[in-house]
Amino acid sequence: MLAALPLLPSKAVRASRLVNSKFPPIHLFEDVADAAEFEALYQIQALTNPRLQNEAGRLELIALTEIPFGIPGASYAVAPFTHVNPAGSRFSNGGYGVLYLADTLDTAIAEVRYHQQAYWSRVVGLNYERFVFRALACSFNEAGQRDLTGVPLSDPVYDPLDYTPGRALGSAARRAGCPGLRYNSVRAPGSHCWALLTPRRLTSIIQGAHFEMIWNGQITSVNRVSNA
Repeated sequence: MLAALPLLPSKAVRASRLVNSKFPPIHLFEDVADAAEFEALYQIQALTNPRLQNEAGRLELIALTEIPFGIPGASYAVAPFTHVNPAGSRFSNGGYGVLYLADTLDTAIAEVRYHQQAYWSRVVGLNYERFVFRALACSFNEAGQRDLTGVPLSDPVYDPLDYTPGRALGSAARRAGCPGLRYNSVRAPGSHCWALLTPRRLTSIIQGAHFEMIWNGQITSVNRVSNA
């Protein structure tokens, strides 16, 4: 399937993402210009910051040449690749990271709301909770990505529950060195998302407003709680 998907040309695009505010941002990847500087700084900071490894994540999961050192929000770009969800996602089996982005903030909210709803509905006895998220404005170049938006939502790769076909495609794309996939949003039909398989094409990630999701047996509302 991968080879049949159109290649996207070079184009600078902007996208949105929501991240849980319980994970504080770090600035390790913004403070250096290249991999050599990073390795030296990391070794020095590791001597005095015992939490550094937990904050930076599993660096062995990403080649240093893939990291966009020095860009605004570099740590946000790297985090999905060093803090990998072992349960996997639509285009990952849990063995590697994927950075998911949405075409608009509303699409990002719809995607995150669905997954938060699915996760917290399995927690017994959770009657009320408030979850706060940061909105991120992401800029990147989609050159070389494969375009999945021409594939209809009825295709198995978009199955709302079974991610097996999507994970097979994601694994094939990663093996082929494809930087990512543009695809139709399953949770906000008519919109689209990106699954970046490397952070190297990102040029900036800027934090914006905060949003809260209110849980009362289900997510009953999503509200903006700050402008930055």
